[in-house]
Amino acid sequence: MLPVFDGCDFCAIDGANLGDSLSFADELNLGDVYMLAPRARRERVSVATGHDLRRLSVASDTDHGRVGAALHLDSCLTFMSPNGTTVEALILVELAPDDVSAAAVYLFPLAKLKPKLGYALVAVDRDAAVARFAEAACVSFTRGTHITLASGLQVPIEQLAPGATVLTRDHGPQKLRWIGQQTVRAMGAFAPIRIAAGVLNNDRDLIVSPNHRLFIYQRRERPVTGRAEVLVKAKYLLNGDTVTRTDGGFVDYFQLLFDRHEIIYAEGIAAESLMIDTRTRPALPENVRALLHDTVGNHDTGIDVLRPAPGTTLSAEALRRASSS
Repeated sequence: MLPVFDGCDFCAIDGANLGDSLSFADELNLGDVYMLAPRARRERVSVATGHDLRRLSVASDTDHGRVGAALHLDSCLTFMSPNGTTVEALILVELAPDDVSAAAVYLFPLAKLKPKLGYALVAVDRDAAVARFAEAACVSFTRGTHITLASGLQVPIEQLAPGATVLTRDHGPQKLRWIGQQTVRAMGAFAPIRIAAGVLNNDRDLIVSPNHRLFIYQRRERPVTGRAEVLVKAKYLLNGDTVTRTDGGFVDYFQLLFDRHEIIYAEGIAAESLMIDTRTRPALPENVRALLHDTVGNHDTGIDVLRPAPGTTLSAEALRRASSS
């Protein structure tokens, strides 16, 4: 599910395309200045992936767009604000039933856009779109996160190396196949989520990427979510108090890859490892992608994924109580 703006809500206020709404790469001009409409709001578009990441489709559980319509991942744009800050955004084009003409253009900003502020278009990159889309989808732990090994020892993630034996919930001790690392600006889609110590029975703060899914096992006869075992994205637990978003500066992200999609333990919280699918695969180095064909197997845990209703969040405290009683 992608939180996007309709291209009609992001219009050129200066330049060659003055008055026009945002469009795809072929119709854009560097130097044009765009502004987000004051009443613009994000729409949630559910995306289904196929074999080619540039040709996606609108999934059935979408809140916006035509179900089944083809989506084209067009380009990665870089805008500069008046204070010199740059913001990257991805352009997705929803195709009409003829599969040729554009029915809608969506803007997926990778950092926060502010209304009534002019953003100058400084770069258009078609080749970077797939990689940036993949990076935003990768689940990541931050530097300093303690991972539980098969021995029970908790080790900072940056000290791990391929071959380390990590404790998993479903398959016991498992060898770590690959560990990735990237340093990104902690903004928008890359701004980490901090879960304070004790919120989910964790001894220390756990800091993860927004889409990182945590495993919740609820012991009550009537679980808070209606299901005993669920995966919940960290960003759905935001409450501004004990679960917060950290914007600004840079963050070191680490990804852990096993032969299967595993549930491991980070700061004592059960959390997922990197899941390989069409969307995340392009974020991996070429030699690792080759490894997937030979050694890496099923990357579907079969656990239900919980998504709250639009505009709502889940209570981390209620989930903790349900999993502890």
